Parts: sequence; structure tokens; C-alpha cells
Amino acid sequence: MSTPNAPTCPAVAHWRTATRDDIDVIHGVLVAADRVDHPTWTTPREDVAETFELSHVDHERDTLIAFDETGEALAVGTVTLHPSREEHLHIYLTGAVRPDRRGRGIGTALFGWQHERAEEQLREAAAADAAAASLPAEIQVYASEKDTALERIAESLGYRTERWFSTMHRDLSEPIAEVTTPDGIELVPFSSDRAEDARLARNDAFRDHWGSLPSPPERWQQFIGGPFLRPDLCTLALDGGEIVAFCLASVNEGDFAVLGPNAYIDLVGVVRSHRRRGLAPAVISRSLAAMREAGLGMAVLDVDTESPTGANALYGGLGFTPYERDRVLVRRY
Repeated sequence: MSTPNAPTCPAVAHWRTATRDDIDVIHGVLVAADRVDHPTWTTPREDVAETFELSHVDHERDTLIAFDETGEALAVGTVTLHPSREEHLHIYLTGAVRPDRRGRGIGTALFGWQHERAEEQLREAAAADAAAASLPAEIQVYASEKDTALERIAESLGYRTERWFSTMHRDLSEPIAEVTTPDGIELVPFSSDRAEDARLARNDAFRDHWGSLPSPPERWQQFIGGPFLRPDLCTLALDGGEIVAFCLASVNEGDFAVLGPNAYIDLVGVVRSHRRRGLAPAVISRSLAAMREAGLGMAVLDVDTESPTGANALYGGLGFTPYERDRVLVRRY
């Protein structure tokens, strides 16, 4: 199918929006870009496929693919409006251009379409929900520190860098400090029967974090029920049976080629009622020890460098070192 609002670019033979049949096409573009933009990790095909299962994502309107005259996909861009309407309207722009086709105006044309579609989504949300019409809104795009082209394109449309996130690595062959568990707290692995409790704890812990919105049940189930989460490497801190802190980790063997066997720490959090009791280092240390016992050699995570909880310093104290950074460019309304 074609799109009536397709951008114009001499390097693109035609544009069209996406269907479920394009999962491998989209994944192919992302993997090609991953090899250059962040070679230590690769977008799993499962991550692309899962977006086609989400009720708030309509790829036939919100994902655009660029093709050359031979039918090869050159670029892809998606515009995703978060389903939450509690505090603000939040849109994420994601996508990539194949490295061998960059510098030809494709990224500029694609980002321009994404920006216009994002503003259209905001208008549609406001028209459908009177309460949403009064909410502040923002559009976000993440860009590697070395991706000056995306920075320039976004800034030309009024986006500004508001935050930096740092990827940090931790060599698991180095000693892992034993952290004393606070009195009354029990540390246990994650189990599926605690899925909803863990979601609620996650939403409470991240309520005051920059740019964070509640994780809806649909997306949370994809995460905890997906192929990568490793319950044995996850740690929950319980107080009277209630989850008060957590460290959730996953393993994607597709990333082993560069870093070797490694685990990614997806989420670390402490509910607000239990902060400043040493729970974060306790759950992380237990998970690090479990990773080493499982034969993994590296732990990886991403952290907001200005986190209000001091997470950046926390991870440094636990042996993590910065590796690379991403900026978050934001357009506010």
C-alpha cells in the first residue's frame, strides 16, 4: 500500500506504510543500522514482531518504509503514541536508514514525515478525548552521541537535547561485593505469579523518573512473558510478601558475538516508601552473582545520567563503567 502523505526524496523510488508481512523487512533495516550505530547489541526480531500485537500501535498508519527501484528497503520510521493519558501525551519516534544509503536525504525526508505524523496523532488524541486536549505533550527521539546527522535534523524541527543516557558495562569476573540485606527483607527470584505485583511496583518506582510513564498490562506481559527475560537472574525484594524493589534482567544470545555471554539489566527500581534503605544495591548484587553463576561474563545496563535517585553513582559503585551515550531530543507542546 502507498501513503498519500509520503515525503519526496530522489534516492527513494517509493514509500509505503507497513503491514505484518513487513516484520522481516523492518528488522533487516534495523539490524543493518545496528552494526554501525551500536555494534554491541542487535534489535531482536521478536521486538519488532511484538509491536504488531499492541492495540495502541497501527503500523498501517504509523510506520513508513522507503524502497529503492529494486524493491530493497532503505529506511523505516515508526511513530508511537503511548496509551497513557494520565499526565501528558507522549510520542516516541524510532527508525533507521541503512548505513550504505545515508547522506542522500532519506533520513531528513523520513524524519519530517514522522514529525508530521506525530503532530497529527496529538490532534487525533485531543479530538477523541476532551481531557487529553488539555494535557501537555512531547515527542521524543533517542540519538547516539555520534549520530550528529539525526541531532541536526531534529533540531531543525525544534527538538532540543534534554537528557543523556549512558550504557554501562560490568565485568562479572571482577569481585562482586556482598551487600547486607536490610532486616525484614527477603530476596527471591522473579516468578510469573508475581507479574502484576511487579508491574505495579515498577510503575510506583518510576513515577518520578524523567520521561517515564506507567507500563500498561499489555506491554508488561510481552516483557515478562517474552523469550529473553531470565527469571533466575532477576531479583525481587519482598517486605511482608510485597515487592518493594526489583532487578529484572534478560539474555539475548544474538548479542554474544561482540560482548561475549552477557545479560542486560532491563529495570532496577525501589518503591518510594522503601528508598534509602540499601535495597537497590542488594537486588543488583544478588542478580550479578546469579549472572556469574550462570556462566555469563558481562552485565550491561542503561542509566539516566541525571536520575533523581542517584542511580549513576550507584552503578559506578557496583563496578559498572560507562561505555557509550545516547541523547534524548524532545519537542514539547
